[in-house]
Amino acid sequence: MSLQGRGVLITGASRGFGKAVARACVEAGADVFLCARGIGELEEHCRSLRADARPDQRVLFQAADISDPESASRLVRAASEQLPRFIGLVNNAGIYGPKGRVEEVAWKEWVRAIEVNLFGTVLLCRAAIPVFRRQAYGKIVNLSGGGATAPMPRLSAYAASKAAVVRLTETLAHETSDGGIDINAVAPGALNTRMLEEVLAAGPEKVGQALFDKAVQQKASGGAPPEKGASLCAFLLSAASDGITGRLLSAIWDPWLELPARAAELRESDIYTLRRIVPKDRGLRWD
Repeated sequence: MSLQGRGVLITGASRGFGKAVARACVEAGADVFLCARGIGELEEHCRSLRADARPDQRVLFQAADISDPESASRLVRAASEQLPRFIGLVNNAGIYGPKGRVEEVAWKEWVRAIEVNLFGTVLLCRAAIPVFRRQAYGKIVNLSGGGATAPMPRLSAYAASKAAVVRLTETLAHETSDGGIDINAVAPGALNTRMLEEVLAAGPEKVGQALFDKAVQQKASGGAPPEKGASLCAFLLSAASDGITGRLLSAIWDPWLELPARAAELRESDIYTLRRIVPKDRGLRWD
């Protein structure tokens, strides 16, 4: 999964899973351009990465609000101009948004979660795809998570945005199928990040007893190792995954390292995609 000679833009890279993805990319040899809203943590993380990088590797950064169209365009333009060979984008930045029943939460907070999680992903894809089309090659990794595949009561904005990101991923994969561009979504597993701390701080009265109890158990167990999801991102940014596109892959549960050998089967199937379940899928005949 070498990324040597590949330039990758990573959003939300100053903390949590984004930090793990940035480190995995640098360790695999990539030049990276990191983005976050706050400059302090971002600059500190870049210093740490540069200390471990090769002398010729570039570790660059820029603060940006990915939900703002102009900011998103400037970010991609800077990455394409400053990285020796810009071929990869990881849309990692995301927030939980408001916690509580949909009729009780602040509407502006609900909309803000959609702006960051969905609009931010769309805006960066819109800006990066033309660059990748011109060079007839590119890799986009969108972060989805469990919010896309199961209901998440009291986190409705997060769940809706992440499900939308997966369908966006599938759609854009079809739109770019003739351009040498692979676009996939990743579920990294249940991570012990600041988002988990937000659920614990909100308490069962806002997030519900079931989700709160699950968060308590996750914190105690240590959660999924972020390195596993980061390795999946590095794989999807590498030449090893060429031709694998339009999929939602679980870092924890799916045998993603075996997919290159099954690329032909994958192209002819709807495996690792979101689909509607009908009675016959469950062995029932309701016709």
